[in-house]
Amino acid sequence: MNGSTENRTSGSFDRGSETILTWAAANRMLPLVRLIVEDLSASHQRLAHIQPEIDRLDRHRRTLAWPERSRRYALQEEVGVHERIAGEARAELDGLGLTLIDAGLCEIGFPTMVNNRKAYFSWRPGEQAIAYWHFVDESDRRPIPTTWTKAADLRTRART
Repeated sequence: MNGSTENRTSGSFDRGSETILTWAAANRMLPLVRLIVEDLSASHQRLAHIQPEIDRLDRHRRTLAWPERSRRYALQEEVGVHERIAGEARAELDGLGLTLIDAGLCEIGFPTMVNNRKAYFSWRPGEQAIAYWHFVDESDRRPIPTTWTKAADLRTRART
């Protein structure tokens, strides 16, 4: 990006090649991405919440009375439901050309190019807009320079 917009490609999705997004295009996707991540996060939280009970019931599965055995079966079904929901959410992100960088944080990577290197605009739940980026092979998030966002604002105003 070199502090300018010349090295960024358009925000359109070309299925024949790798997706490359501008900062503005990535931010326009945030409302949808937030909904997908809410589903993913809710499923992860529910699975984490019921896992201790599942572990306890599994350890004693040979000696469980019927109510506990029934509860174990119900929890196994619930795990299947939440794993399916999480899988569908990950598939939606993949379909948008996005990357789940950190499942625990639900950090999403929006692919872009910076100085002719593959990079991600990085977003996490709770952040209002995309304010960070990092190279694909790095994990430290860096603040997006204001010159990148101002250039996007200028292009948007020029269209109107």
